[in-house]
Amino acid sequence: MPWEDVRSEMINEKGLAPEVADKIGEFIKLHGNVDLIAKLRTDPNLSKQKNAHEALNDLELLFRYLQLYDVVDKIVLDLKLVRGLDYYTGVVFEAVLTEYKYDPSLQQDQVVVGSVAGGGRYDELVHKIDPKQRKVPCVGVSIGVERIFAIKERQLADSKLTPKTTETEVYVASAQKNFLEERMKLCSYLWKRGFKTEMALKRNPKMLDQLQYCEKNQIDLCVIIGESELQKNVVKIRNVPTRKETEIKRELLADELRSRLDTLNEKQQQRS
Repeated sequence: MPWEDVRSEMINEKGLAPEVADKIGEFIKLHGNVDLIAKLRTDPNLSKQKNAHEALNDLELLFRYLQLYDVVDKIVLDLKLVRGLDYYTGVVFEAVLTEYKYDPSLQQDQVVVGSVAGGGRYDELVHKIDPKQRKVPCVGVSIGVERIFAIKERQLADSKLTPKTTETEVYVASAQKNFLEERMKLCSYLWKRGFKTEMALKRNPKMLDQLQYCEKNQIDLCVIIGESELQKNVVKIRNVPTRKETEIKRELLADELRSRLDTLNEKQQQRS
């Protein structure tokens, strides 16, 4: 809401004097970090208030800790932030994704979600509901799951990427019949070394079906074994997107796959 609408509600509906509403208006326009805390300490009206003095001490300590964690550049002290639940007794906060703030120039062609998380400090809530009335200081936060999904859906649409629906990293295949047990042994070998591996469950699957499965499920690495590879104690590694195949010794397979997966993961992170 524009400040003018809020001011009108304060005066006409809540009964505040115009000069009081205007004083509040001066404060809610302020935002910053440690410098703002120092500025507020010099305000003659705030300096007379015990609660304000305690709040500024708390904020000063909070920003001290934020500096130690090296995240102070991600935080803004915004005096217009208000959360509606009346059990908060200290700092309140909201998380926003700056890329998804409203841009008037884009009109309807944008995803605007407001905050994606929010919460605060509430030291008296447990005391109120606990039969033993114990005082338990708490800080709580809730995550806006639906809003985050709206953003992820937009990101996915913009990237034009098909979401990967399997965690499989390596697919074990064979173009020849009667290689079920060899494929099973190779899967076991890779599982023991930490690779997320699978193979076709049919006894004699067609090679084309196996490769099409990899393409459909975005499994980029396929290890192929056949009679000639078995005799030479090697396997073939196929890069599914490029269709390039490389022959490699069995004892080097794990290291080679790990290296290739690291490269693929780096490229994926760069795209995202």
